[in-house]
Amino acid sequence: MKKLFQSLPFRLILALAIGIVLGLAANEIVMQIVMTVQKILSQVIMFAIPLVILGFITPSITKLGSSASKILGVALVIAYTSTICAAFISMIAGYGIIPHLNIVSSVEESRELPKVIFELMIPQIMPVMSALVLALFIGLSAVWTKSKLTIALLDEFQKIVVSVVTMVIIPLLPFFIGCTFCGLAYEGTITKQLPVFLIVIIIVMIGHYLWLTVLYTIAGLYSGKNSLKVLKHYGPAYLTAVGTMSSAATLPVALSCANKAAEEGTLRKDMAAFGIPLFANIHLCGSVLTETFFVMVVSKILYGVFPVPGTMILFCLLLGIFAIAAPGVPGGTVMASLGLIVSVLGFEANGTALMLTIFALQDSFGTACNVTGDGALTLILTGFAEKHKLKEQNLAVDL
Repeated sequence: MKKLFQSLPFRLILALAIGIVLGLAANEIVMQIVMTVQKILSQVIMFAIPLVILGFITPSITKLGSSASKILGVALVIAYTSTICAAFISMIAGYGIIPHLNIVSSVEESRELPKVIFELMIPQIMPVMSALVLALFIGLSAVWTKSKLTIALLDEFQKIVVSVVTMVIIPLLPFFIGCTFCGLAYEGTITKQLPVFLIVIIIVMIGHYLWLTVLYTIAGLYSGKNSLKVLKHYGPAYLTAVGTMSSAATLPVALSCANKAAEEGTLRKDMAAFGIPLFANIHLCGSVLTETFFVMVVSKILYGVFPVPGTMILFCLLLGIFAIAAPGVPGGTVMASLGLIVSVLGFEANGTALMLTIFALQDSFGTACNVTGDGALTLILTGFAEKHKLKEQNLAVDL
């Protein structure tokens, strides 16, 4: 029994279940306490994300040495290709499936969450995207200048960040997830709004699993390895993403899952240490697939027509870029792309409001698809490194 409670997946599921039950039964006073705790935990976890990015990506680049630029270029290409291909497939499915659906067009009002008792603001030292760009610049510059002192300092910084992740972030995740689902249950998102778009959400989730099948199949064929040996370790990361709705917040668990696959020899340890933190911030296949299908549904519901194919193609191409600003924020993909939804698709206030609502109902599963897909892309990086005989570097991070 003790071993069961030490299992991260079990603790995540238990926290999710307790959160929903408590949210359905709680009064306003209880929810004030829950929302206050959730707010504080969110601040702590989000504060650590730029540190995780700097602590993992930058040392990984320096240890890759002369191969860093090549590996980074490959990673960027496969991440963007996966993202926009998922969007295009979703667009094609939307044109084929949505006209045959009888979708309810109204969403019930949600109960308003009570205000927190107090706010403890812990701002990030820098935005997630700034941390990502800074990590790339520092890492590549250290390689180009062969700065031994900087490289040594980055190694020490990585050890510090690993201790923060293992001793603080991962133990806090079940409590954060429980509070999050408690809020969703209290405001009625789970019990009232879910039936409205259930059929659409199911279709999108099927799309997630189909795209993951494609990614892992391609990764296995390219690398010459059994991709299921990577996928089997991703249960904890999938559940964490479902609970946090954030690729960035799931990063510590995703690293742990990838390390297990690396220990078995399926992934290269240096590619896992480099690829997983990077892909967590640039690979949004599940979220983009979801949003593409949803904007077509909302357009049909509110305006009676689909966006023309040319407009949808432009939207998909730009969405793959705009979505990069989303990791770390629940619902971040649709928030980051509101400008596209208004300017490219011509949505009005009612359209953007409905998009935010329906996207929120399944955002956690889109995030889980993003995170799980990162394992496939890391396997592709492993195959690339082995095919080009790039020397393996000691980038392993024990979590």
